[in-house]
Amino acid sequence: MTIAMDADALNAFLARDFPQVAGQYRVDSVDEDGLQARLIVDESHLRPGGTVSGPSIFALADLAVYCAILARIGPVALAVTTNASIDFMRKPQAGKDLIARCRVLKLGRVLAVAEALIGSDGASEPVARCSMTYAIPPK
Repeated sequence: MTIAMDADALNAFLARDFPQVAGQYRVDSVDEDGLQARLIVDESHLRPGGTVSGPSIFALADLAVYCAILARIGPVALAVTTNASIDFMRKPQAGKDLIARCRVLKLGRVLAVAEALIGSDGASEPVARCSMTYAIPPK
């Protein structure tokens, strides 16, 4: 796999093109096997009971998969989610950032399929698993 954008380039792209998420997410690493991204958990991500909300977990999965695809194809801002499935498996650990580990399973000219495993930082068991398909616009 050729890496078109590394973690620094992806973080700069997010800051420039998606300022509404600046400071909430960070791409930690990119390599031939995939990407690791982080949700920097704060009060705005919590639901009653003090756990991270489902929409916040889903948003991390979506952002991480999007970045994993861009890491391979370059800065294509108009790539969009066309299908998503998420399984919430356990409650995240309180006070911990969430980490998404993604890999692109298929990268075609028009569609990309990827998966993300999401866990609490430092924990071995995932809290969610997500599969997504993205449409890639023509160049």
